[in-house]
Amino acid sequence: MNESLYFYSLFLSLPLMLFFGVHMLVARTPEKGIFRNFILSRRLMGIAILILAANYMVHLFGEMRQKDVNATILMNLSTYFLCYWLFSSAMMLLLDSSYVTRKRFLQHIAMWLAFSILSSFTLLLPSCENYQTWCIGILAVVLVAYGLLLSIRLIKSYYRAIQLFDNTHSDDIGSYIRWLSIFTYWAIGYGVSCGLLTFLPNEYVFIWILSSIPFYIYLYCCYQNYLLFYETVENAFSEDLKPDEIISTCNDSGDITPSYHEEISERIKDWIDQQGYCIPGITINDLAKQIKTNRTYLSEYIKSTYGKTYRDWVADLRIEYAKRLMHNQPELKNLEISESSGFLSISHFIRTFNDKEGCSPGHWRSKNL
Repeated sequence: MNESLYFYSLFLSLPLMLFFGVHMLVARTPEKGIFRNFILSRRLMGIAILILAANYMVHLFGEMRQKDVNATILMNLSTYFLCYWLFSSAMMLLLDSSYVTRKRFLQHIAMWLAFSILSSFTLLLPSCENYQTWCIGILAVVLVAYGLLLSIRLIKSYYRAIQLFDNTHSDDIGSYIRWLSIFTYWAIGYGVSCGLLTFLPNEYVFIWILSSIPFYIYLYCCYQNYLLFYETVENAFSEDLKPDEIISTCNDSGDITPSYHEEISERIKDWIDQQGYCIPGITINDLAKQIKTNRTYLSEYIKSTYGKTYRDWVADLRIEYAKRLMHNQPELKNLEISESSGFLSISHFIRTFNDKEGCSPGHWRSKNL
């Protein structure tokens, strides 16, 4: 075993993980009630990282790998099983504030205890005839399957949130939580690879340790950055969970008219003529109030008439308006066009323009002006 690389990798990664874990546990956040779930999520993540750091400390100071490889692998698998749940719960809390419950907590702790007991029982099996090897392989498969199930649940929740935002907000709220999907897919690859890398021959085990460093650096930086946008996202969730304010469209007899599409169409046409889409941050609730309907009718109308989400529909209106501005007032800069068109930032404007037109605003100018 290349002990120098092995111990150097542990010495390099352990201080980083201790710092990340402790900081995520005790770092200060704005003193607002809305940050309660963010704090809990970050603390769960910090606990998971510290548990993994404790695992590294056993490797470093206990020299378990040199004494008993199978016992070391089983300890790693048991540690990963617990941390998989902590990681996924921390992420889910950012998408679903009611996810962590007493019942769910007890269920997963019981599953982890059962997995750990089976791991301990495996050590009692005779090492001859490969009994231990077969059992360790089965436990590794169970671990990977468990991690995949947690990841699938998280990915589904993420895409439900994206769909919700796209159907109710004109701005790309989903971009603030995109790191969750990136991290989850990375975690799937890293989690599966950890299940495999822990079986590496001793001389290559340092690869398993070093591979964790960029993973945890990315996670730590994402949490630090998300603190800036968490309140915006949480407010969007809260607004989307409010019940519709039903405003009926009635005919002279007082009955609900079956032709509400026609009235919505007329009111939306007036709203477009008045360039109401240029109001930054306008939501489907805001528009529903302006045209005196409810968001359920309005959302259904937009989907059936335009075949788009609310965000894509408003973005198309803004991009067309921006193109008219560039054509009629070529002296305007991108920042001025972005602000006039209702985009919250110039980066959002340029990214959306690229998505819709297949080129940057500057390239479009050179081709069309």
